[in-house]
Amino acid sequence: MTYHNLRLCSLSITKCRAFYKNFYTSIAFLFFFFSFSSTSATSEQANLIQQAAEEYILSAVEWPVGGTLEAQAANIDHRVFATDCPSSLKASSSSTNPSASNITVLVECSEDNWKLYIPVRLTRTGPQVTTLGPLSRGQIISPQDVTINMVDLQRVRRQGFSNVEDVIGAKTKKNIRSGEILESDDVCVVCRNETVTIKANKSGMTITTKGTALTDGAHGDQIRVKNNKSNRIIEGRVTGIAEVTVIF
Repeated sequence: MTYHNLRLCSLSITKCRAFYKNFYTSIAFLFFFFSFSSTSATSEQANLIQQAAEEYILSAVEWPVGGTLEAQAANIDHRVFATDCPSSLKASSSSTNPSASNITVLVECSEDNWKLYIPVRLTRTGPQVTTLGPLSRGQIISPQDVTINMVDLQRVRRQGFSNVEDVIGAKTKKNIRSGEILESDDVCVVCRNETVTIKANKSGMTITTKGTALTDGAHGDQIRVKNNKSNRIIEGRVTGIAEVTVIF
């Protein structure tokens, strides 16, 4: 303490207290700064945390059939607390929804008692039926009209098709531009008010008859059809072009 400050204390107790308060506040700030810096995450520690989050996503989230899954962890603020964990980092998440675009992963080190929540962005690609040229409403799709492309599945708003055989012979329900991904609502494998073949499977026997579709349907859809002979309305599953199968 300088002579001037000692003299200040002797003249004014209030000023002396203010001096000591400022002095100790400065010391506390410097102590906090150096202590904080010594425990902040290094670049290597941040990379390991990101890697743990990404590896968890790639192992826990279901991959698209015939496609790829990429995981990109968000950047980590190097001011956060982290250490060289004595054991492997543990990663977990409350969600593993394969359709999500982002999943938050908890990365923690139980030995050193710290944990971080890391947002991870998912990019899913998969095979989707895509048009090679423009299609008109009511057009019957041929093998020359479509192809398979690997696309970002986030672009697919509704259920698409991963196999061209699922759409060959189907009828378009609207005009479709070249290069568009075909979605289930774009085509009907079985079309409303059109004649279909009804297959009835019972005890290993198959009986076929003609019927009329009462709704549109894609492969696998459950739809209502009317038996043209009995006028009975039944439900069956779309199993092919203009074909509905009923299992008793």
